[in-house]
Amino acid sequence: METIQILISDIIIQHPEINSFDELLAAVRHITSDDMLFLEFDVKPDYRDTPRDWQWQLEGAFVGGPR
Repeated sequence: METIQILISDIIIQHPEINSFDELLAAVRHITSDDMLFLEFDVKPDYRDTPRDWQWQLEGAFVGGPR
């Protein structure tokens, strides 16, 4: 099984329509694959509404998946 690493910067670059941290959370929730995935926090999202605990929130969205 192949291991896939997802970078926060790749999500932001591939989705220029994302304009807020909440929209980024929604995008992260919808990342799915049959392969193992790892989310890497290579950049801090530069949105006005990015909270202090942004890493924890993104990790929770990633692990929790779609609601």
